[in-house]
Amino acid sequence: MHTFNLDKISFQLKENRSFKWLTDLGEVFTVFDEQDPGNLCFGIEKDGQKKFVKFAGAKTMEYEGEPEDAVIRLKNSVSTYENLQHKQLIKLVDHFEVDHGYVMIFDWFDGECLHSHWSFPPPHKYTHPDSPFYRYKHLPIKQRLDSFKNILEFHVHVEKKGYVAVDFYDGSILYDFKNNVTKICDIDFYQKKLFFNNMGRMWGSERFMSPEEFEYGAVIDERTNVFNMGSIAFGLLGRELDHSFEKWDASQDLYDVVIKAVQKDRGHRYASVEEFYNTWLKVENYG
Repeated sequence: MHTFNLDKISFQLKENRSFKWLTDLGEVFTVFDEQDPGNLCFGIEKDGQKKFVKFAGAKTMEYEGEPEDAVIRLKNSVSTYENLQHKQLIKLVDHFEVDHGYVMIFDWFDGECLHSHWSFPPPHKYTHPDSPFYRYKHLPIKQRLDSFKNILEFHVHVEKKGYVAVDFYDGSILYDFKNNVTKICDIDFYQKKLFFNNMGRMWGSERFMSPEEFEYGAVIDERTNVFNMGSIAFGLLGRELDHSFEKWDASQDLYDVVIKAVQKDRGHRYASVEEFYNTWLKVENYG
């Protein structure tokens, strides 16, 4: 185990390596070093401008796989961010190879991750007043409804671009509490259609995953994303896996819209996120 001290932060890796390339980019003011897929992320600042840096290629403490695989995944995600650029997605501004690894640089967004498991692991995520998720859940319902619609809007865009969402969960959602702005991050595993489950249990949080994301060879498509979006709705507006109306914070009519999205039988769901989104808008505007 090796401890690194860069500017104002410190972190640990399983091996020693140089981070001169990082300090050349600016002052490091924060680190996110507990990422499952093997990435190491930093906040840097130079001339008053903040950036978010994602790096693959190091043996992080939480990652059990090979750094080379993490590098390949990060490289492959570049085209995904470029093709899916949207006002709701964090903006990729640069990417390059460095020191047997790969770097992606994004504009900094002053939002907080709704699943900051490194700071507020369950049950503290749900109960601690400083937890971003707890604070989000105590926002007025109108703000949360607007936030969820932003998430749906982005995934309609994803569909129209010919992609399916993989590994989207509350850890992919950033919320700026000062300005009430929602952004999407961490879409590294999104795939172009047609895409089939080639893993069995796919990447993702089981709280939001459809049955087909556990079935080797199953098609992963628009109806899969519908389930994912419905599950996210219950996470942000209800009680996650408890899909009862008693734990739902919005109207009965919107509950009826969402419950169709999370049917285990994919044939009973909406055919697309766009259909889900349009149905949601009609009911909300009518109400």
